[in-house]
Amino acid sequence: MEKRIIFATGNEGKMREIRMILEDLGVPVLSMKEAGISADIEENGKSFAENAAIKAKAIMEMTGEIVMADDSGLEIDYLDGAPGIYSARFMGEDTSYDIKNKALIDKLAGVPDEKRTARFVCAIACALPDGQILESRGTMEGIIGYEIKGENGFGYDPIFYLPECGCTSAEISPEKKNELSHRGKALRAMKEKLEKYL
Repeated sequence: MEKRIIFATGNEGKMREIRMILEDLGVPVLSMKEAGISADIEENGKSFAENAAIKAKAIMEMTGEIVMADDSGLEIDYLDGAPGIYSARFMGEDTSYDIKNKALIDKLAGVPDEKRTARFVCAIACALPDGQILESRGTMEGIIGYEIKGENGFGYDPIFYLPECGCTSAEISPEKKNELSHRGKALRAMKEKLEKYL
């Protein structure tokens, strides 16, 4: 069977970023749906890294293939790191990000710039068929903006302001985002580790 990597996500926005960064690995990268896998894995870890490893390992055990998974989220310092590992489930999984983003802006009403610091964190785990788990992590620092801005990106991107760019991470190009983003950094680090095994 031809080597391929299954990425344990159903998020199309995420898959676009992943494919752009991993395209030169020389192996196809498939989403779970494209690989014909449907599984509901309970992510009950206490950290991004634990959750990523739980997902990658579960799908690798089902398929016997190389499986990557990420767990990522937004940590806001003023909110003691929330929503953190609950970023996707914050206010309920079916709640739109427009509502979530507005709620976070409201929670920071009156909070000055220097206390609005936040970061996106991404932990990636890659489960290899021999049982090894490779791990990488990346972060992108910024501040929470005062309004929802930008059409690119997804999730919390429209409220995540990047002082060095003078705009939110939803207002930069996909190429620029991959260069700066937490997921881009974690994927590039993982790519280096994985090249030895392909």
